[in-house]
Amino acid sequence: MSDAQIAELEQEIYHLNLKLQKLRQDSPTTPVGHYEFATQQGTSSLLELFGDQDKLLLIHNMGQACRYCTLWADGFNGYVAHLESAMSVVLVSKDTPAEQRKFASSRGWRFRLASHGGGAYIEEQSAQAGANNMPGAVVYERQGDQVLRKNACVFGPGDQFCPAWDLLSMAGITESEWTPQFNYWLPPANLEDGGENVLR
Repeated sequence: MSDAQIAELEQEIYHLNLKLQKLRQDSPTTPVGHYEFATQQGTSSLLELFGDQDKLLLIHNMGQACRYCTLWADGFNGYVAHLESAMSVVLVSKDTPAEQRKFASSRGWRFRLASHGGGAYIEEQSAQAGANNMPGAVVYERQGDQVLRKNACVFGPGDQFCPAWDLLSMAGITESEWTPQFNYWLPPANLEDGGENVLR
């Protein structure tokens, strides 16, 4: 494929994204039921997660055991302040609030956190119908005390929500050739302090 063909396809993708943006803007909303989440501050309802905003982005994370979900959240973390100027942002997973906070702190995440515990919320509000703990995101709106589901998306290798894949693609590296890791640092074979009690 020539440079001209690549540029042409990039323009086509750009215009398709504009079309997608308009479809999302015009998509209808669907009322949803009452859901409760566990947080370190106590129980919080879906409505309470909105805070003082009228829109809410819930990032569906599979939990600390998923390297791919960690990659997406690492990337979103840099946008939190920007996104929160327009809507509330909360990362949810099945992990307990204590597990969430410990892992988030280890990654430097600034997200508000809430646990659905693998219950009714994720069963009924999955990013993909019937997929339960599928990584992705859902946007809700509120009208008074009513919560409305607006749009949802699924996260996966090569999607438009994680720029790492496009950058790897420019180097000719596909998702089948690269897997994200929690940590890329490997300890030296010989440690100057003797090497006792090293977590590997």
